[in-house]
Amino acid sequence: MNIAVTYNLVSFAGIFVLIGFAWLLSTDRKAVNPRLIFFGVALQLLFAVFIFVVPFGSKFFLAVNDLVVKFLDSASAGTKFVFGRLALPPGTTNEVGEESLGFILAFQALPTIIFFAAIMSALYYVGVMQWLIEIFSKAFTWLMRISGAESLCAASNIFVGVEAATTIRPYLKDMTRSELCTILTAGMATIASSVLALYVFILKGQFPTIAGHLVSASILSAPAAIVMSKVLLPETGKPVTLGVEVKPHYEKESSIMEAIINGANAGLKLVFGIVALLIAFLGILALLDSALGWAGVHIGFGPEMSFTKILGYVFYPFTLVIGVPPSDAMEVAKLIGERAVATEVKSYQDLAVLLSSGALKDPRSAFLATYALCGFAHVASLAIFVGGIAALVPERTRDLSEVGFRALLAATLACLMTAAVAGTFYTHGSILLGGQ
Repeated sequence: MNIAVTYNLVSFAGIFVLIGFAWLLSTDRKAVNPRLIFFGVALQLLFAVFIFVVPFGSKFFLAVNDLVVKFLDSASAGTKFVFGRLALPPGTTNEVGEESLGFILAFQALPTIIFFAAIMSALYYVGVMQWLIEIFSKAFTWLMRISGAESLCAASNIFVGVEAATTIRPYLKDMTRSELCTILTAGMATIASSVLALYVFILKGQFPTIAGHLVSASILSAPAAIVMSKVLLPETGKPVTLGVEVKPHYEKESSIMEAIINGANAGLKLVFGIVALLIAFLGILALLDSALGWAGVHIGFGPEMSFTKILGYVFYPFTLVIGVPPSDAMEVAKLIGERAVATEVKSYQDLAVLLSSGALKDPRSAFLATYALCGFAHVASLAIFVGGIAALVPERTRDLSEVGFRALLAATLACLMTAAVAGTFYTHGSILLGGQ
C-alpha cells in the first residue's frame, strides 16, 4: 500500500481513537449520545470532502485565501504609515529605498488585528456575519440535537472569540453545566477572525495558502468541539433551548462608522491583551525551563530538560495518532505542548522557523501542525474565557470554574481531531497546498 494512503488511514482511525480517549475520561459514559458523535464527525468529513476533494470547494477556499491575503496587504498600508521602516516585512524596501529591519511581531503582525477587527465589526453591522452564523447554528441544532443557545455560540466562535458569548447572553444563567462546557470548549477550539491575520502574516512566506487552511480549520473545529465536549461532559439535564432556534443577541451601532471605530478599539484591546499574555507566559515558561534545567543537571537528566520537552513527550502519542510521520512527530508534539502554555502565537512562530530551516522532513507534518495548532486551547485562554463569561453571569462563576479544565481538554482534543480529519484527505499534489 502507498505510504501516503497509509498515513491517511492512520489519520482517519485517529478520529475515533481521540473520541475513544475522551469517552474513557467522560463523567458519564452511558449518557454519551451516539447520534451527536455520528453527525458531528459526518459534518467534519463532509466539509473536508468539499474542501479537499471537490474541485469547486478547493477553488473556493483558494479564493478565500487570496481574499484574506489581499486584506492583509491592505492592512499593511496603515502600519507602514504609522511605524515606517519598522513595519516593513523581511526582504522588502519602502518607496525611499529603506530596507526592512527584519520580522518584528509588535510592528508588523499584531497591528493587522486592529484592521481585521474593524472589518468584522462592519460585517456585523450590515448583517453578513449574523447570516453566516445562523446557517451553521441551524445545522448544529438540527443534526446533533443540542440546544439552540450552545449551537449559536459554537457557530459564532467560528468567526469571533470570547465575545461570542454575548450573542446568547439572555440564556447563560439557565444553562446546564454541559452547555457551559460546550461554550468554553467551542471558544478555545477555534480562533477569532481578527487574529487569523496574525497567523497568516507569520506563516505566509513558508505556507502560501495558509489563510484558506486556517479558515477551514476554524470551521472544522466547531463540530469537533461539540463532540468532544459532549463526550467528556455529556448532557444529563434538560436545556431550556433544546431543539429551539435562537437568534443572536446583538446591540447594533448607530452607523457603520461607529461600528468600524468600535471594532478598531476592540482590536487594539486584543493586541494589548496578546502582548501581555506573551510577556507573562513566555517569561513564566523560561523560568520553568531554567528550574528544570537546573534540576536536570543535578538529577542526571541533563541541562536540555525543559517544560516544552516534557509536554512534547505527553503529546507525542497523539501526534502519531493524527497521522504525523514518526520522523517529525516529536517536533510537532513540542509545538502542541508549547501552545498549551505559551499560546498558539509562539507555536506558529516556531512552526515558521521549523519550515524555514527545513527541520520538518515531511510536508504532511507542517500541514497537520497547522490544523492542530489552530485554536485558543491554552491556559491563558481558559482564564480569559472563564473570566469573560463569568463577568456576564456572575452567579455561574463556580460552575464555569469547575468545568473549565475539562473544557480545555476537550478543546485540545477537538483541535487534534480537526487535524486528523484534514490528514485523512491530505495529498501532496493538492492545489490547496500551494508551495508547501
